[in-house]
Amino acid sequence: MEFDKDLQSIQEVRNLVARAVVAQKELAKMSQAQIDKICLEVAKACSAKAEPLAKMAVEETGFGVWQDKVLKNLLGSTMTYESMKDTKTVGIIKEDREKRLMEIGVPMGVVAALIPSTNPTSTTMYKSLISIKSGNAIVISPHPNAKNCIIETAKIIREAAKRAGAPDGIIQCITIPTMQATDALLKHRDIGIILATGGEAMVRAAYSSGNPALGVGPGNGPAYIEKTADIRTAVRHIMDSKTFDNGTICASEQSIVTEYCIENEVIDEVKRQGGYFMTDEESDKLSGFILRANGTMNPKIVGKSAQAIADMAGIRIPSGTRVLLSRQTAVGKNIPYSREKLCPILAFYVEDGWESACRRCIEILNNEGAGHTMTIHSEDEAVIREFALQKPVSRLLVNTPGALGGVGATTNLLPALTLGCGSVGGSATSDNVGPLNLINIRRVAYGVKELSDLRKGHPVPEGGSGALHGAVLSSGCNDSDHLKSCGMGGDGSSVTREDIEKITRAILEKLGVR
Repeated sequence: MEFDKDLQSIQEVRNLVARAVVAQKELAKMSQAQIDKICLEVAKACSAKAEPLAKMAVEETGFGVWQDKVLKNLLGSTMTYESMKDTKTVGIIKEDREKRLMEIGVPMGVVAALIPSTNPTSTTMYKSLISIKSGNAIVISPHPNAKNCIIETAKIIREAAKRAGAPDGIIQCITIPTMQATDALLKHRDIGIILATGGEAMVRAAYSSGNPALGVGPGNGPAYIEKTADIRTAVRHIMDSKTFDNGTICASEQSIVTEYCIENEVIDEVKRQGGYFMTDEESDKLSGFILRANGTMNPKIVGKSAQAIADMAGIRIPSGTRVLLSRQTAVGKNIPYSREKLCPILAFYVEDGWESACRRCIEILNNEGAGHTMTIHSEDEAVIREFALQKPVSRLLVNTPGALGGVGATTNLLPALTLGCGSVGGSATSDNVGPLNLINIRRVAYGVKELSDLRKGHPVPEGGSGALHGAVLSSGCNDSDHLKSCGMGGDGSSVTREDIEKITRAILEKLGVR
C-alpha cells in the first residue's frame, strides 16, 4: 500500500521522536566530560566540512554568498563550541557550601529544532551542539527549500557524535519535510522544548503548540550614526554587515538614521563605499518587489545581491554597487523600506538631533522588529546610555556591524543563531540562546533555620484587641485624632466588627493601597 506524503511524514516524525526519547535517556547517564567529548568531535567535523556545506546551501537555496556562509558555519560549530566548552550543564553545576545550596542541571529531553532556509547548515550545527551540550536529543525539521543541505549537515553531525560515543538517535532529521510533519513534531507530547528560528508564522505555531518553546521574531534594526561617530568606520561597519551573506542575518541593519549636521558627510561616505541612493522613481519601482500582496517579505529578493535586485526591478545602477538606499521620511506597515529586508536594501532617514533620531528608531522598531537588535555608532557615552535605557531591543550594538555583532562574532555576546526578542518581541527569552536555555535547574536547599528562629527574628503579636491596637499603631494609625477617625477611642476600647473594617480601610489608605 502506498501512503500519501503527508501521512508518511507524520509517521516519520513519530518514529524519530520515539528513538530520540530512548537515546536521550542514555545520554543523560553520561558525565560532563563524555558529553564535552561528543561536542568537540561534532564541532571538528562541522568545521572540516564548512566550505562544501556552504556551497551546497547557496546552490540549493539561491540565498547569500558561499564564502560568507563558510564563516557562518564556523560560528555555528567552532565558535559555538569554544564559547560553551567550560560551561557546566549536567550533574552538579553549582554549589554554595556557605548558604547550603546546590544546583543540578537537568536536560529538557527532546529538542524540536526548526531550521530556516536563510542560514540552514550553520543553524543545524549550532542547534545540534547546544542540544547535545545540555544533555538533550534533537529532532531537526528542515525548511523544504533547504532540505538537502540540512539533511547532509545532520548526517555529518550524527556520524561524528557516534564516533565519540553518543547513543544512536541523539541527532535525527526529518527527511520528508511537510507542514503536517512540522505540526506533528511541534505538538508531540514527548517534545521537551521547541527551538523555532524562521518566519513569524512558524514562531507563532511553536508558541501555540502546547509545548515549551523559544522562538524569535523578525529583525528590523536601525543603525544610528550620531554626530560624534567616526563616519568612515561607521559606514564601513554598516556596509560590511548589510552585504555579509547578502543580508540574510536577521540582526543586520535595515535602515540608517543620522543627523542633518552630518548628513552630507554620511551620504558621501556611503557612496564612496558602494552605496547607491535611488531616485524617487527608482524607489517606487523597487518598493513593489520588497513585500508580497499579503504584506510579508518577498522571498525572491532574500539573499540576493544589489545588482540582482536592481535587475529584477528594472533599475540601472553603477557597476560595483553593494547596497541600494532609499530616502524615507515615514514609517509604517505599508511602507516597505521601513520593514525588514533580508537583502542589501537600506532605508535612509535624517533627523534634527539625537533625541529626534531616538524617537525615529523607536518608531521603526515598534513598526517591526521590537525586542530584536539595533546598532549605534557614537563616541558620546551619554547618548549611548540614553539609547540603552529607551530602545525596545534585546541587543544594542555599539560601533560594530549589526549582523556579526548580534550573533556574537564581533562582540562578546554568546555566539548564537537564535536571538531572543524578549516579551516585547513575543519571545520567552531575550538571550542569545545557548545550552543553559535548554536545561532545567533542580535546586537542593538544606534547612538552616527552625520555626523558633523565625519567631525570634520576626515576633508575632499575641491575639486580642490589644494586638489589633498594636498593629494599628505600628501601621502609622498612631495619633489620637486618627484613631478617632478610624471609629475607636484613643485607648482602643469598644472595638466592633464595623470598627475593624473602618480601621482596615484606614490602614490601607495610609499605605496607599486602593
